[in-house]
Amino acid sequence: MTIQFPAAESILNNALRRANGKSIKGIHLVIGELVDMTDESIRESWNNITKDIPAKNATLHIRRAPAELQCMACFQKYHPDSVEFSCPRCGSVGAKVITGEEFSVEKVDAE
Repeated sequence: MTIQFPAAESILNNALRRANGKSIKGIHLVIGELVDMTDESIRESWNNITKDIPAKNATLHIRRAPAELQCMACFQKYHPDSVEFSCPRCGSVGAKVITGEEFSVEKVDAE
């Protein structure tokens, strides 16, 4: 699966804004474990969208944020073991996502 270009464009716009006219050398992304995109698809889309601009040589650094859920029945916090988010304590499937859905630019290296 390839990342949608609007997401890649958002990363680029955020990085250009943060670089404030400087040359972008690297972009540090935080992507939650529950985000359904592979690092490879993100890099592929990045390369497609930046192939004709100065940011094309920027290195993408991707950090995956682990998922944490909270059961809405017993309030147990847990890491999901699979795609089914049942609580390991009570078996309930109702859960609130605490972390794991992040998709943001954490830092931009520019000079």
